Amino acid sequence: MREGTGNNFMSLQFAAKSENEAFARVAVAAFISRLDPTMDELSDLKTVVSEAVTNSIIHGYDSDPSGVVTIKVGIEADVITLVVEDAGRGIEDLELAKQPLYTSKPELERSGMGFTIMENFMDEFEAVSEPGGGTSVRMKKRIESKKALYN
Repeated sequence: MREGTGNNFMSLQFAAKSENEAFARVAVAAFISRLDPTMDELSDLKTVVSEAVTNSIIHGYDSDPSGVVTIKVGIEADVITLVVEDAGRGIEDLELAKQPLYTSKPELERSGMGFTIMENFMDEFEAVSEPGGGTSVRMKKRIESKKALYN
């Protein structure tokens, strides 16, 4: 997702503030709109952006607005690659964090479904994290153009 690769791409950085989560959703949705995704596909993508960004803000940075969340989106033919990264505290036990209903912040009444939702809504999902070194979530989804449904 860099210039010169032939891909269409974008990169976005913003402060780790919860009010920026909606901005991230809309920015990604606008960028991928040229693929003419179905409403379900668009909803799924906006949901995974929300989950990943919220995880970075709440878990990665402990809601510290001085942190920075980075989103990278690439389009290659009909496949979207979405990467959400933070340089926050990282995840000590990534396999445990991926378990449905697990949350490291039960006092905030979090559902613990973020990774599960991302994994189920996307075709490919990979999370990499190192304690003290931040977290990177990389996902891919193939878009079925609505135009193809009418041909």
